[in-house]
Amino acid sequence: MAATVQQILQTKGNASYAVTPDTTVLQALQLMAERNISAVLVMEGERLAGIFTERDYARKVVLKGLASKDTRVGDLMTANVLTVSPSHTIDDCMGIMTKNHVRHLPVVDHGKLVGLISIGDAVKSVMEQQQATIDQLAGYISGGMST
Repeated sequence: MAATVQQILQTKGNASYAVTPDTTVLQALQLMAERNISAVLVMEGERLAGIFTERDYARKVVLKGLASKDTRVGDLMTANVLTVSPSHTIDDCMGIMTKNHVRHLPVVDHGKLVGLISIGDAVKSVMEQQQATIDQLAGYISGGMST
């Protein structure tokens, strides 16, 4: 049975970190450094307005010579954010991430943000599934050989 986004969220929790569009890039980077994360969601109240990532910073601030303390996240965020639901499979998510060259997918359930998964979360889930399969096969083989 394929693992789902819901299963990842149950394991890792629903915590995600957010800023507003008016947050400065410097403030967003400070939050990302404090939490050891590479992306923050951008929220306007309860509405997901976008996402701001380390990649956005490198390409849209540093390379353009902008000042982090004077630039708003809302001016640089990725606004058209791809999202998934808790029922999406991890394979679905990995396909979406690979096809669209993104590393984070906000999880939305009935219009409400319920979490965030990263490519690392997806890879970890796949590795755990593969290890469980290996363990089952090893048990089957060793159980079959002892009879």
